Amino acid sequence: MDLRTTFATQAYDQARASTPISPDLGTQANDTGAGQVFQEAMQSLAATVQNGENIARASMTTGANPHALVTALAQTELAVETAVTIRDRVVEAYQEILRMPV
Repeated sequence: MDLRTTFATQAYDQARASTPISPDLGTQANDTGAGQVFQEAMQSLAATVQNGENIARASMTTGANPHALVTALAQTELAVETAVTIRDRVVEAYQEILRMPV
Protein backbone atom coordinates (compact mmCIF):
# COMPACT_ATOMS: atom_id res chain seq x y z
CA MET A 1 0.00 0.00 0.00
CA ASP A 2 1.37 3.39 -1.01
CA LEU A 3 1.21 5.84 1.89
CA ARG A 4 1.18 8.85 -0.44
CA THR A 5 -1.99 7.55 -2.04
CA THR A 6 -3.56 6.91 1.35
CA PHE A 7 -2.71 10.40 2.62
CA ALA A 8 -3.90 11.98 -0.59
CA THR A 9 -7.17 10.08 -0.43
CA GLN A 10 -7.74 11.07 3.18
CA ALA A 11 -6.89 14.70 2.43
CA TYR A 12 -9.22 14.71 -0.56
CA ASP A 13 -12.04 13.27 1.53
CA GLN A 14 -11.49 15.89 4.23
CA ALA A 15 -11.25 18.74 1.74
CA ARG A 16 -14.33 17.60 -0.10
CA ALA A 17 -16.30 17.31 3.13
CA SER A 18 -15.26 20.81 4.25
CA THR A 19 -15.81 22.52 0.87
CA PRO A 20 -19.22 24.16 0.55
CA ILE A 21 -20.98 23.01 -2.60
CA SER A 22 -23.16 25.46 -4.45
CA PRO A 23 -26.63 23.95 -4.85
CA ASP A 24 -27.06 25.28 -8.37
CA LEU A 25 -23.58 24.36 -9.64
CA GLY A 26 -24.49 20.88 -10.79
CA THR A 27 -28.13 21.43 -11.73
CA GLN A 28 -27.95 24.68 -13.66
CA ALA A 29 -24.65 24.43 -15.52
CA ASN A 30 -25.85 26.90 -18.16
CA ASP A 31 -26.11 29.72 -15.61
CA THR A 32 -22.51 29.31 -14.46
CA GLY A 33 -19.90 30.29 -17.00
CA ALA A 34 -16.77 28.24 -17.53
CA GLY A 35 -14.66 31.25 -16.66
CA GLN A 36 -16.35 31.63 -13.30
CA VAL A 37 -15.89 27.93 -12.51
CA PHE A 38 -12.23 28.15 -13.50
CA GLN A 39 -11.76 31.28 -11.39
CA GLU A 40 -13.31 29.59 -8.35
CA ALA A 41 -11.10 26.53 -8.88
CA MET A 42 -7.98 28.70 -9.03
CA GLN A 43 -9.02 30.60 -5.91
CA SER A 44 -9.54 27.29 -4.13
CA LEU A 45 -6.11 26.11 -5.28
CA ALA A 46 -4.47 29.32 -4.06
CA ALA A 47 -6.24 29.05 -0.70
CA THR A 48 -5.15 25.43 -0.28
CA VAL A 49 -1.53 26.24 -1.08
CA GLN A 50 -1.60 29.28 1.23
CA ASN A 51 -3.05 27.16 4.04
CA GLY A 52 -0.30 24.58 3.57
CA GLU A 53 2.37 27.29 3.68
CA ASN A 54 0.87 28.83 6.82
CA ILE A 55 0.75 25.49 8.63
CA ALA A 56 4.31 24.65 7.51
CA ARG A 57 5.53 28.03 8.75
CA ALA A 58 3.73 27.52 12.06
CA SER A 59 5.18 24.04 12.52
CA MET A 60 8.72 25.35 11.94
CA THR A 61 8.42 28.35 14.23
CA THR A 62 6.04 27.33 16.99
CA GLY A 63 6.11 23.54 16.84
CA ALA A 64 2.51 23.15 15.70
CA ASN A 65 0.83 19.78 15.36
CA PRO A 66 2.83 17.58 12.96
CA HIS A 67 -0.31 15.72 11.92
CA ALA A 68 -1.85 18.98 10.75
CA LEU A 69 1.32 19.64 8.75
CA VAL A 70 1.16 16.25 7.02
CA THR A 71 -2.52 16.71 6.24
CA ALA A 72 -1.98 20.22 4.88
CA LEU A 73 0.93 19.10 2.73
CA ALA A 74 -1.10 16.18 1.37
CA GLN A 75 -3.97 18.54 0.51
CA THR A 76 -1.56 20.93 -1.18
CA GLU A 77 0.05 18.13 -3.16
CA LEU A 78 -3.33 16.86 -4.29
CA ALA A 79 -4.45 20.35 -5.31
CA VAL A 80 -1.28 20.96 -7.32
CA GLU A 81 -1.50 17.55 -9.00
CA THR A 82 -5.12 18.28 -9.92
CA ALA A 83 -4.17 21.67 -11.37
CA VAL A 84 -1.36 20.09 -13.40
CA THR A 85 -3.71 17.41 -14.71
CA ILE A 86 -6.27 20.01 -15.75
CA ARG A 87 -3.57 22.07 -17.43
CA ASP A 88 -2.34 19.01 -19.33
CA ARG A 89 -5.87 18.22 -20.50
CA VAL A 90 -6.43 21.79 -21.69
CA VAL A 91 -3.14 21.77 -23.61
CA GLU A 92 -4.00 18.39 -25.10
CA ALA A 93 -7.42 19.66 -26.21
CA TYR A 94 -5.84 22.78 -27.70
CA GLN A 95 -3.34 20.68 -29.64
CA GLU A 96 -6.15 18.46 -30.88
CA ILE A 97 -8.01 21.52 -32.14
CA LEU A 98 -4.87 22.67 -33.96
CA ARG A 99 -4.63 19.29 -35.70
CA MET A 100 -8.15 19.56 -37.13
CA PRO A 101 -8.29 20.16 -40.88
CA VAL A 102 -9.75 23.47 -41.93
